[in-house]
Amino acid sequence: MTADTVTDVFEEHRPVLTGVAYRMLGRVADAEDVVQEAWLRWSAQTREDVREPRAYLVRITTRLAVDRLRHVQARREAYVGPWLPEPLVTDYGATVEDTAQRAVLADSVSLAVLVVLESLSPLERAVFVLREAFGFPYGEIAATLERSESAVRQLSGRARRHVAERRPRFDVDPAERRDLTERFLAAASGGDLDALLALLAPDVRLVGDSGGKAKAPLRVMESADKVGRFLFVAAKQPVAESEFRFLELNGGPALLVLSGSKPDAVLQLDVADGLIQCVYIVRNPDKLTAIAP
Repeated sequence: MTADTVTDVFEEHRPVLTGVAYRMLGRVADAEDVVQEAWLRWSAQTREDVREPRAYLVRITTRLAVDRLRHVQARREAYVGPWLPEPLVTDYGATVEDTAQRAVLADSVSLAVLVVLESLSPLERAVFVLREAFGFPYGEIAATLERSESAVRQLSGRARRHVAERRPRFDVDPAERRDLTERFLAAASGGDLDALLALLAPDVRLVGDSGGKAKAPLRVMESADKVGRFLFVAAKQPVAESEFRFLELNGGPALLVLSGSKPDAVLQLDVADGLIQCVYIVRNPDKLTAIAP
């Protein structure tokens, strides 16, 4: 295998490797580090016996991600305030033509699902990601994790039950989410508290992630009254040289707030029954660097 072929093969599978690593770790930078380490191992490896490069590369990437996840979980215990995954720009374009596959990929990378995955063990998370998001067979996952196939099936069953019990049931219609996001922005920026409250479910939640590096609630807020009044007051304190842009993040529409042409916050809504069920706000500047304004 020539040097050019080695590079071409890796680049062909880079999107899958990055997808696996991000779903495992919830941070773009961590995922990129893992994929880079996988490249170093791939480029230095004797590959004469590698019959399926994709499976081989996913195996390397998954093992590296499991190891890194075990380390970062300890750091997250000292995180200031609620922790949310780093927003990921998702525009599959022509790379994923099948509508059903696009829906699976979008759902598996949603903030709601990634937050639930944080409560899984590293091995359970690896099995769930490989099986549910990418459809890998149990035998291949077993080889990747160096576990028996029966053990992997047990891990998969536990992970699926755990996610099913804890994941919120939200509508995934992008058009409805975009419409509610636009109405939400109009009500908040227009200072219309009644209109804002009318968009919120009675038990709506607001999760703000600042990492202690920007202003955001240090605890999850609950109830329409508390969330609505907080957002109403926050909207009266506009960001300097602010600008709003819509884009697709984590498989759904989101609002990017710019300050002086630099990302200041990302806001995304979970929607069900025509009402906002959860408001996610990411303000940690370390988690906004990968979003191009």
